[in-house]
Amino acid sequence: MIKFPGWLQGNNDGPPDLDQVMRDLSRKINNLFGKGGGNQSNRQPNKPTNGSDAMPALPVLPIVAIVVLVWLGTGFYIVDQGSLGVVKRFGNYVETAEPGPRWHLPYPFESADVVNMEQVRRLEVGYRSAGEGSGSKVKQPKEALMLTEDENIIDLQFAVQYNLKNAKDYLFNNRSTDEAVMSAAETAIREVVGKSKLDDLLQKGLADTSERMQIILDSYKTGVNITSVSLQSAQPPEQVQEAFEDVNRANQDNQRQINEGQAYANDIIPKARGTASRLLAEAAGYKLKIESEAKGNASRFEQILVQYKKAPEVTRQRLFLEAQEQILSSVSKVVVDQKGGNSMLYLPLDKLINATEDAAVQKSQSLQSLNPQAAPATEPALTTDRTRDAFRSRDRESR
Repeated sequence: MIKFPGWLQGNNDGPPDLDQVMRDLSRKINNLFGKGGGNQSNRQPNKPTNGSDAMPALPVLPIVAIVVLVWLGTGFYIVDQGSLGVVKRFGNYVETAEPGPRWHLPYPFESADVVNMEQVRRLEVGYRSAGEGSGSKVKQPKEALMLTEDENIIDLQFAVQYNLKNAKDYLFNNRSTDEAVMSAAETAIREVVGKSKLDDLLQKGLADTSERMQIILDSYKTGVNITSVSLQSAQPPEQVQEAFEDVNRANQDNQRQINEGQAYANDIIPKARGTASRLLAEAAGYKLKIESEAKGNASRFEQILVQYKKAPEVTRQRLFLEAQEQILSSVSKVVVDQKGGNSMLYLPLDKLINATEDAAVQKSQSLQSLNPQAAPATEPALTTDRTRDAFRSRDRESR
């Protein structure tokens, strides 16, 4: 504790001398750092002083040490995840620092710039957004209007998104990154538009634009990586927009008719092919049938020839009867000429056959009504055969 001479000790009523207090403080600090000599302790603390005495020197070394430590501490910095630190010495590139706590020589020898490499930056070409959340756009005709291959003007609005891939190139090779990306985007888009026709651009949009932009930016070593190019609007100028809409509607109608015709063809062609396949199969079956019948008739004729050589009259009569049977079986009306008379007998076989069949059906129905479990007694085919047999017997008797 510093004791002030004469203060509160009864031998001096005034306050302590400020110069003496400063001298005592300086002496104790010097003694603390090893500068105070042994004769310093023998000095009389109550020695009076006057204003002409010099002010004692403050401890310079501790103050300088503290200042140096603070100055060295200014060289510490932290690189966040997804960022890189670029260290510059007198403005020249020294090294690239990875994420984490880092240190560099303090100012003015070195400085460090932390660059966010993963941040996605957005650049609008041909328009500017009026404000976040408003959704309105302000057109930029100087950027949006471009000339196509067929000498038409198109209004294009697109957005470019990019991030960084080289921090050194980004800091040392760019004066304005947005201007560089804007120039590369306009150059690439105008190249694509100049090699395309208006209809293709309106229907298909842009293609291979991000690759072209990346090639241009890499040639200038900008350190920029194009992530995406999104087309916002592609339309003709407002002065001719109605005419282009009419053309688009006509093209849509044409395409719709083509699609309808294609659908109709897809429906008809398989059916036609199926019908053709069926006809071919029927023709092949008919061919086999005719060939088989021809072979059977030839074999039958050879057998009849053998019998004819043995009994010509009998065979001839048999053939005649079989021919009559075949002919009359397909005739529904027959006129019979009786010998020795002028009258002719007309036999409506079709009506007779139908009447006989109706009678047989009614009889079978009545039998079924009486006995449902009993089978029908007669068949229409048997009745027809009997009618034909009766007619043949009458014909033989008339002869």
